[in-house]
Amino acid sequence: MKRRSYYYNRRIVKCRNIWFQLAYWIFLCIFFLTGCSENHSMEEKTSVEVEKEETEEEKTERSATVSSSGVAEEDTEETKAHMEDLTVEPELAYADWSEYFNGLNGTAVIYDASNRRYIIYNDELAVTRRSPCSTFKIISSLTALENKILDPDTSTRIWSGEKFWNEDWNKDIDFSEAFHTSCVWYYRQLIDDIGKDMMQKELDKLQYGNCDISDWEGRLNTNNDNRALTGFWIESSLMISPKEQVEVMERIFGEKSDYSEETQNELKKVMLVSEKAGTDISIYGKTGMGKADGVVVDAWFTGFAQGLDGNLYFCVRLGRTDGMDVSSSLAREIAIQIVSDL
Repeated sequence: MKRRSYYYNRRIVKCRNIWFQLAYWIFLCIFFLTGCSENHSMEEKTSVEVEKEETEEEKTERSATVSSSGVAEEDTEETKAHMEDLTVEPELAYADWSEYFNGLNGTAVIYDASNRRYIIYNDELAVTRRSPCSTFKIISSLTALENKILDPDTSTRIWSGEKFWNEDWNKDIDFSEAFHTSCVWYYRQLIDDIGKDMMQKELDKLQYGNCDISDWEGRLNTNNDNRALTGFWIESSLMISPKEQVEVMERIFGEKSDYSEETQNELKKVMLVSEKAGTDISIYGKTGMGKADGVVVDAWFTGFAQGLDGNLYFCVRLGRTDGMDVSSSLAREIAIQIVSDL
């Protein structure tokens, strides 16, 4: 009985020793694992801090290099200036040019591109949309030239033999003469060659007034029923204001124009009106005139003046004025006088 108790006690002691040893090794493992984890975290933290410090040093170094070269500072100034040009609206100024109009119902808009400044006479009419009439020949010529539909060297079109009111149209005629004599039948054919899709795309690009070519044949024009002499641009669906005419001229001939130099030069050849003697100013433009019930209701002259100080884009439009002679030649005369006196 004593012997069995002895063995029983030894077994208990042995078990206790095993448990103590097991607990001891578990404690050591936990200690080392925790220690490694903390050390690893510290190493990561140190690594990140060093990397951050190196990045800050690189930034400082780069800033010092850029500052000494001055390149970044110049870029910043250019960027600021460019952003200001995009966000700042052009200046608007109003002039009393009634002496030039001498009682005629009309408006004039000048845009000085170099100084981003509009000068406007009769601001209500300046933003009123009307039919562009033959000033649209600038746009149809532009579209045909740019898209290689029109080649000035082989531009002659054969006269149908139909007698028109303007004797200058009763013959075979080329691009230059058609532009100068404002030959409607020639441009009616040219615009049909351009087609609706291309023409619509061009007007949308230029933001040309209401961009409405829906009356392609010009049937809304009750003043004329000869389809060789009608179209959407003659007292019909297409409308544009004098101020928009000026903006379109700047989009075509301005510094940021999307049109080729070749196209612009060909247009300038036919648009050249006068070169002022004793000055460096050349004036380019196109007249246009439309009637309703036999009375002139729209008389235009729009274009630009090119000088050493940059371009002045202009538009003069005369509306119906009872008891007075209204014509596109008079609109041209007024425009040239105003531009020359500026």
